[in-house]
Amino acid sequence: MNKNQLLNDIHNFFQISKKEINGYSPLTLAYLGDAVFEIIIRTIIVEKKSGTVKSLHRQSSDLVNAKAQAELISRIMNTLTEQEISIYKRGRNAKSHSVAKNADIHDYRSATGFEALMGYLYLNGEMERLLELIQLGLAELSE
Repeated sequence: MNKNQLLNDIHNFFQISKKEINGYSPLTLAYLGDAVFEIIIRTIIVEKKSGTVKSLHRQSSDLVNAKAQAELISRIMNTLTEQEISIYKRGRNAKSHSVAKNADIHDYRSATGFEALMGYLYLNGEMERLLELIQLGLAELSE
């Protein structure tokens, strides 16, 4: 059973049938995972802090970039399951035709793997695990 109520609502409201999770390419998972990660970070920042939209954007940009995501995944790697590591590696090793504007290739690939994992967990209905990994990673980054 899919425990992701938002995803269920999207499927039902727009009458979209659920695709098999293995049918998504790693870069498609990363595309979706990037958005999921960003909305979570923005929500945390908006709920915890106040300020102008510009300052809120600056705070979220400090976390939603290839360098920060590469650091985050390196901090939580030892807590990932074998399946999660496999998804991360598929995303990291995917051949992308684009390059990050402000990141080296190693950070960019690690971040793509992280985003693929986020997309996979979201589509697989594992929101609690997704949030747990983000929380753990953010705690590790702040130490």
